[in-house]
Amino acid sequence: MPHYNPLVEGLSPPPVPSVLAWAKAYDGARGPLIDLSQAVPGYPAHPDMLKWLGDAAASPAYAGYGAIEGEAELRQAYAEHVAALYGAAVTAENIHITSGCNQAFTAAAVAIAGAGDTVLMTNPYYFNQETTLAMLGINVELAPCDAGAGFLPEIETIASALRPGVRALALVSPNNPTGAVYPPDLIQRIYELCRRNDSWLILDETYRDFLPEAHVAPHRLLQAKEWQEGFVGLYSFSKSFCIPGHRLGAITGGSKLVAQVAKVMDNLQICAPRAPQAAVAKALPALADWRLANRTEIAARASALRDVFSRLPQWKLKAIGAYFAYIRHPFPDIDSQFVAEKLAKLAGIVCLPGDYFGEGQESYLRFAFANADVATIRMLEARLAGFTLPGI
Repeated sequence: MPHYNPLVEGLSPPPVPSVLAWAKAYDGARGPLIDLSQAVPGYPAHPDMLKWLGDAAASPAYAGYGAIEGEAELRQAYAEHVAALYGAAVTAENIHITSGCNQAFTAAAVAIAGAGDTVLMTNPYYFNQETTLAMLGINVELAPCDAGAGFLPEIETIASALRPGVRALALVSPNNPTGAVYPPDLIQRIYELCRRNDSWLILDETYRDFLPEAHVAPHRLLQAKEWQEGFVGLYSFSKSFCIPGHRLGAITGGSKLVAQVAKVMDNLQICAPRAPQAAVAKALPALADWRLANRTEIAARASALRDVFSRLPQWKLKAIGAYFAYIRHPFPDIDSQFVAEKLAKLAGIVCLPGDYFGEGQESYLRFAFANADVATIRMLEARLAGFTLPGI
């Protein structure tokens, strides 16, 4: 009998579909379903974006293969955007376009580490990054983040975990799943630890466009003299432009790294989808004000969620930022997967269990609050205030 790759067969099924399956059992008794499971924008793409997508998709010019590294106009537009945000000398040669940020992580990981090598991650972690490394045969070691520290990585913990031979440290800020925003000074100190250990720092900034201050750089790493030899920046266009189905992400790195990633991409996909590249190249400068307004809307949703949990003393809001809130549920010794399943089936609230994001996360739930408008978020108060588990 043929066998499967044990590195893949041993993985759990994709988490979000399993959670959405629970929602199908909800009878609607508490009102409409509140879906806080997946990080998708809770509002549509700008009409101009849809027009540009349609125009490019209908053009024979974008029907053929494109450059492996990405369309020249998007690489240039994104490089200018990054350079302006970080006050750094970033050029198109530092940019590689990918089909989504998950693919950006995969391509960067393959370019940096091989089977048997070790990559350090924080716990809790973004599950797709952990499973990517697992199926590649890359060892994962975890540096725990403490709830008492707001789930921020602690310097002493990172320093002790960065032993010789660790090829890279992978971070996500604003964080998925906790929402925690890593301060620039903390990121700087962690980068310096990585440099001393000869480890790469891979920083996933998928949600940076939803930080409270639009024109404040999330870190200073791109201003460092030798950043190209130790830093990899990851980004997704999906959230800011509301096009997750078009799968478009980017890697910012040294030209040598970009050359290595191109080898990986040529075998993964050859080139990222060309029509969204053409559209986003136009949208980056043209829709800046629209994106700022969306940042304000997401901040209002975060504020509404804080207000809701301020009146739910048994449900503890432990971290929040950008798209996510990390909630400690009020049922000691009850696994978060059981709690999340009952929330979906009985209360019509769909969220992800903390178990999906690492060991020791059984007491937590991830709420992807950006999916819901303020009025919907306020509906959570009544549903959670009266929520009990059957037989407990």
